[in-house]
Amino acid sequence: MMNLKYDSQKLAVKYFGVAVVLFGAQLVMGLIAAYQFINPEFLFNVFNFSTARMVHINALVVWLLYAMIGSVYWMLPDETGIETVGIKLGNLAFYILTLAVTVVVLVYILIQVGAGNETSLWLINEGREYLEAPRWADYGIVAVVLVFVYNVYATVAKGQRTGITTILMADLIALAGLYLAGMFFTSNITMDQFWWWWVIHLWVEATWEVFVGVLVAYGLIKVLKANRQIVEMWLYIEVTMLFGSGILGLGHHYFWIGTPEYWWEIGALFSALEPVPLVGMLVHVIYDMGKHGGKVNNGPAFNWFIVNAFGNFLGAGIWGFMHTLPQINIYTHGSQFTAAHGHLAFFGAYATILIGMMYVAIQRKNNIENMKSTSTSKWAISLITIGVVGMTVALTTSGYIQAFVERGEYGATWDGYFIAQQANWFLQGIGWRFAMGFVTFVGFLLLVKDMLTIGARSKSSL
Repeated sequence: MMNLKYDSQKLAVKYFGVAVVLFGAQLVMGLIAAYQFINPEFLFNVFNFSTARMVHINALVVWLLYAMIGSVYWMLPDETGIETVGIKLGNLAFYILTLAVTVVVLVYILIQVGAGNETSLWLINEGREYLEAPRWADYGIVAVVLVFVYNVYATVAKGQRTGITTILMADLIALAGLYLAGMFFTSNITMDQFWWWWVIHLWVEATWEVFVGVLVAYGLIKVLKANRQIVEMWLYIEVTMLFGSGILGLGHHYFWIGTPEYWWEIGALFSALEPVPLVGMLVHVIYDMGKHGGKVNNGPAFNWFIVNAFGNFLGAGIWGFMHTLPQINIYTHGSQFTAAHGHLAFFGAYATILIGMMYVAIQRKNNIENMKSTSTSKWAISLITIGVVGMTVALTTSGYIQAFVERGEYGATWDGYFIAQQANWFLQGIGWRFAMGFVTFVGFLLLVKDMLTIGARSKSSL
């Protein structure tokens, strides 16, 4: 039985539940794709690599969005002091979205490809990398998000307003608006890719990072009893830097679609600045807590917040900056170097904070005043972190060989591509990517076990 006062938080638990299931699906599909890279004959003519890769990436994006929406529904009553407005509509939207996601995944797996005509575009796959959802699902996603945005705005308008909810409302406009940039096609490839990147990178680099800042601010108040003025100060700095650096940071992609070279330098510089405020917020709060003798009331959530701050800085900042400088990017763009950056950035910036928010919900749901880390939770965070960092290092190694052999020595030719694919260090990296992916999956299983049992164990230890 859920020990929750607000229906909004009960809805949040539903979103978290589906998010965990999709998280598992993402990892399974990632393992399949990684093994097919080693052994192309695995599931040959049964389940192709492109489909596994597609489901792997789309499951990642969707489970993160589920967890984001769930996190907002969880925090909204706390921040506004009232029940979420339109909660019945919110529940309906949840079931519609979940049905739509289930249908899309089944179509991906069972049908996989279409004829490449209007029917395929509407019912199977839109055909644009990372934006593969069929057109009907795209419209459904927009409708669900509009319900979500309405509920947030109506609730904040009726209840009390804080700095956190103010930033959230501003971000939701950008979050919903930027997604629309990927819902139309143009005949000019440069123009089409320009708008495509607005979703693929700007949507993530600007609006998602601000969203993370909102959740980090709320989480630190709940877990560490952080001073609201401090976290909201850093949140405003975050918004200023992210909306600026996120937009300009997109520029390191523009050169590749035929725009002027100066976007390279601008994009490389500003893209690396994005995670800085989040690290500053956490360090400031921990310093303040130590100075005033504060205590942590949720060990697992706090651990994930720590990993978030520095995972974000390393994955999005350092690993991004490593290969966005023009002199380097000309050799690394689109190689396994990019995959390394993507794995660590998505994990460090987004997955970690959302897992932490799930633990915040578990604490309240089970009415636990002080929830300590268990051995299972410690093993889970350790294995998942080691696995993702290991994958990042492995992919970086393979990407280096691609850059050196394929791009540098052979000048980005087809011969260079195939020679690099057979290079010893490239193959070593691909093998270790799979091994570290398996470590991550074991950590995920322990995470699920801990989430299901930590409440009962914490109560029994009181």
